[in-house]
Amino acid sequence: MKILSIQSHVAYGHAGNSAAVFPLQRLGHEVYPVLTVTFSNHTGYGETRGPLIAPSDVAEVLGGIEDRGAFPSIDAVLSGYLGAEPVANVVLDAVERVKAANPAAIYCCDPVMGDVGRGFFVRPGIPEFMRDHVVPKADIVTPNQFELEHLVGRSVTTQESLLEASRELRSAGPDVVLVTSALTSDTPEGSIQMACVTGEGSWMVTTPMLPMTVRGGGDVTAAVFLAHLLTDGPQAALARTAATMYAVLERTHAAGSEEMLLVQEQDAIAAPDEVFEIFATS
Repeated sequence: MKILSIQSHVAYGHAGNSAAVFPLQRLGHEVYPVLTVTFSNHTGYGETRGPLIAPSDVAEVLGGIEDRGAFPSIDAVLSGYLGAEPVANVVLDAVERVKAANPAAIYCCDPVMGDVGRGFFVRPGIPEFMRDHVVPKADIVTPNQFELEHLVGRSVTTQESLLEASRELRSAGPDVVLVTSALTSDTPEGSIQMACVTGEGSWMVTTPMLPMTVRGGGDVTAAVFLAHLLTDGPQAALARTAATMYAVLERTHAAGSEEMLLVQEQDAIAAPDEVFEIFATS
């Protein structure tokens, strides 16, 4: 499969395309990475260097890829953090042109906006733009629970309300909703969950919660889920994504690393040795 990934880039560590491209390649996919920023490191460190890339320059790179005749062979477009409306519009234009060239192509949007405890960490107006203009154009969305609550406009406190909110989000346009970092009153103590809701059914998976904060984890999750969804369908994608993420994060935590050990633990991407059972929900 061929994937056009339009995201940020960091030289040190793993975030945006620096987190997504290697797992996609390790799983056997061809990736066309297009950068929206090129920073020294993730902004979570408090200080970073490097430029934002002008939306017109991002569009030029995309135009060059199109000139090479690549768009008809692209199977999926993947996007993550979108810092401003002009960049988002460039992404949406690329999605439209890819789908015109290949109607079977899909768009996977990780609607990066915020998280529990941190609130929104994007500029004012982006959450509303994401909700009203970007998510409706996506075939797959991968919000965390905080982002899901914003997208549907209400709190999620139980497993059932999480699934109801996911189904409501599907009615806005996406066919597949993957909710990450889910913690409800029904989540077992010391655990964290992911939920996948499609038109064919809904499933959840539970993994142990690790005492760590990781940068770029959502970017890897979206990429790994998309990779498996393209080849194996939603149930296998959910199970394998949970297994990969827990294996990588557990080993990262054990090593005391501030950055994910993606390269060192690449076998956990290709063939994770942790297996968690998914369960269907009503």
